[in-house]
Amino acid sequence: MLPLSHPPERRADPGTDPARLLAGWLAETAGGVEDLKPRLLRLSDGHLVRLPVARWTGPVDRADESLLRRATGAVLDVGCGPGRLTAALHVRGADVRGLELLPDVPVLARAAGAALTVGDVFGDVPRTGGWDSVLLADGNVGIGGDPVRLLRRSAELLAPGGQVLCELHAGPEPGPGPVRLEGLGTASAWFPWALVCAPSLPAAASAAGLGVDELWSVDGREFASLTAA
Repeated sequence: MLPLSHPPERRADPGTDPARLLAGWLAETAGGVEDLKPRLLRLSDGHLVRLPVARWTGPVDRADESLLRRATGAVLDVGCGPGRLTAALHVRGADVRGLELLPDVPVLARAAGAALTVGDVFGDVPRTGGWDSVLLADGNVGIGGDPVRLLRRSAELLAPGGQVLCELHAGPEPGPGPVRLEGLGTASAWFPWALVCAPSLPAAASAAGLGVDELWSVDGREFASLTAA
């Protein structure tokens, strides 16, 4: 993260819709092209986190593979975005479904012919209680700004003996509060999100009825697997 001397002022301008801004960024970086533009997440305390948007639209890498190797059985990719992980699992013959709130975003999953549901993880999800692996990749454990609520919902989606596989924030522990997207000459409205680090994961998982089975890191990215406690 990039520390600033003071938090930003929250102006009356509400900012761009974050979903629309993110969708535009994903379209600009389609194919994982080299991206030199700043794609940033500003925290409420003024810190900035660089967002690897081009990686989300590109092919799976070595760190992704470490996650996919552990994704067994029926896999639900929550917040799949363009769908690189969903597509990779589908091509390998896995029983996988991408779940994405933004209908125009999962282009890679659609191109691969993978199953998709456009919707909210807190809404109606196909095969609730029947997924062997739930993926919360690329920091999606922060969806909604309440990790305990999301992990509890993820546990509801699992079949008996299932697992939640999540990617954690590898930087310093951030403070609570809303976030916004920032780029060249643009900023989104503030929205709820959470950055979950390894030290805070056990407490959040326990509150959701889950336990931490494994923690691992690859190429500076950190991951965890959770199962029913």
